[in-house]
Amino acid sequence: MAYQLLKGKKGIIFGALDDKSLAWRTALRCYEEGAALVLTNAPVALRLGEINKLALNVKAPVIAADVTNMEDLKKLFEGAMNHFGGKIDFILHSVGMSLNIRKNKPYTGLDYGFNQKTLDISAVSLHRVLQTAYEMDAINEWGSVVALSYIAAQRVFPDYNEMSDAKALLESIARNFGYYFGVKNKVRINTISQSPTKTTAGSGVKSFDGFQAYAEKMSPLGNASADDCAGYCATLFSDLTRMVTMQNLFHDGGFSFTGVTEAIILEIEKNHEEIIK
Repeated sequence: MAYQLLKGKKGIIFGALDDKSLAWRTALRCYEEGAALVLTNAPVALRLGEINKLALNVKAPVIAADVTNMEDLKKLFEGAMNHFGGKIDFILHSVGMSLNIRKNKPYTGLDYGFNQKTLDISAVSLHRVLQTAYEMDAINEWGSVVALSYIAAQRVFPDYNEMSDAKALLESIARNFGYYFGVKNKVRINTISQSPTKTTAGSGVKSFDGFQAYAEKMSPLGNASADDCAGYCATLFSDLTRMVTMQNLFHDGGFSFTGVTEAIILEIEKNHEEIIK
């Protein structure tokens, strides 16, 4: 059900690759809620993904931009404002990549060149986006920026590797820029710590299915789906959340504040009994 929460609002969605991605689902939901959109991703992602199909569905132009390139980002914001005929109201940052994970390098044996790229693409890119928007005065008063994070920024999930560090940095950037943007023109900036969601990127993490199954049993409400996340993003882009900023918001069915569940205890006891037998 749509509520027209974003009627008249204009936004940029970073990171839509295919219909499994959180950015893709969020773009669909924002469009359903009345928003006008611009879609963007890196040139290589545009070639490999299916973003043009999404663009047709949400009636949005696609502007290529490498999030590590300031000139690309400037052109993106210029293109978006030309398309909209003015400033934008919201941004979704859904960008992440780890070469160390792709190359099966453990956290204790990182390639530091790969690590630098991970941090630059997955975290510092948010700073680049925000700095570009800040300098260009590209976001309307009471606008909203959301970046997608994960609880591994606060807790150890071994196979999440260096992405844990990247998400911690991402959340720090959101807090710090949230202060400056709030003072400048009431723009709020938040991160969402989403349940493990089987996106194309997430599925590349070793033992991802185990992460997801564990979280499902540890969450009183179960895991939040990609569409659930899209709906939550829409509320944060709307005028209903004007006073929420500089927060890391857990959207995980209660996982983040649950010590243990009966389902987990029963699973452990069952496995223990089988070992004894």
